[in-house]
Amino acid sequence: QVQLVESGGGLVQPGGSLRLSCAASGFTLDYYVIGWFRQVPGKEREGVSLISSDVSTYYTDSVKGRFTISRDNAKNTVYLQMNSLKPEDTAVYYCAAGDQKTMLPRLYDYWGQGTQVTVSS
Repeated sequence: QVQLVESGGGLVQPGGSLRLSCAASGFTLDYYVIGWFRQVPGKEREGVSLISSDVSTYYTDSVKGRFTISRDNAKNTVYLQMNSLKPEDTAVYYCAAGDQKTMLPRLYDYWGQGTQVTVSS
């Protein structure tokens, strides 16, 4: 059974850090583009970052310099290190697997269930 499971979300104060994990089962992440997306109620799902099989990366402008995406193929897991968090980073964060370097959600094949990140004092 193909499955992606996110973890690591929570409540953090502005300026704090969190590390999200995206663990895969039923398939090997190595061959896929893994994207992180986020969504707040009433808004469209937004692409945050992606990492490809050749370890090239992309970040949306609002998180450049603060977020870092990485992958550990041995653990079949992708991480999103989030530093200097701001209240506007509050959202449900999803990871997804696809075969194209794109931040278009509709082009991803597999999705996790999401993890809530809340940045508030």
